[in-house]
Amino acid sequence: MTDRIYIALVDTPGLFASLIRRTIRRSYVHVVLGLDKDLEEAYSFGRRNPCIPYFSGFEKEDLKRIAGAFPTARYRIYSLECDGEEKARMREELRRLYSDRFRYHYCVLGLPFLLAGRPFYQKRHYTCSSFLARFLQEHGICLFEKHFSLVTPADFYDYKRDGILFEGTLRELLGRTGQEGYRPAKGALYEG
Repeated sequence: MTDRIYIALVDTPGLFASLIRRTIRRSYVHVVLGLDKDLEEAYSFGRRNPCIPYFSGFEKEDLKRIAGAFPTARYRIYSLECDGEEKARMREELRRLYSDRFRYHYCVLGLPFLLAGRPFYQKRHYTCSSFLARFLQEHGICLFEKHFSLVTPADFYDYKRDGILFEGTLRELLGRTGQEGYRPAKGALYEG
């Protein structure tokens, strides 16, 4: 039985995001793994509080809370096919990681290595993209031919996929969620 997981690329305002934008030369600087198309159950390595960039780690995304800080943040969402049983294992592991989330932190020390193109891993420390690359690889979805610590949001942006399900502001996404479904991006595939 096949199922789907969802990758959200996010462009948020802020100083740290602008530094990442300049480094990777892409607008979308954050990646999120969603287990449903509305991102009601979604996880990432990011800010523990949307308003405070200094405290970051493994978190469950709270779109309404994020909208309070960044209502104009832009989202691009696409899906990946996966095995239904593997998705259930992913959900179970993500929930376990979340219950132990304060043991996982953002990998600040790895950023210079990333810029130098040298693999670096510090136990339980990840960037949003390195976590997602490693997590997917451990669940049989290998998207990139490089060490997970070298994967950036630009790699997810450039990944060849079937189509974009949604592209727009967070405010638009929340306005459509659970009501009219996604507003597909121009030329995008729609999964109703």
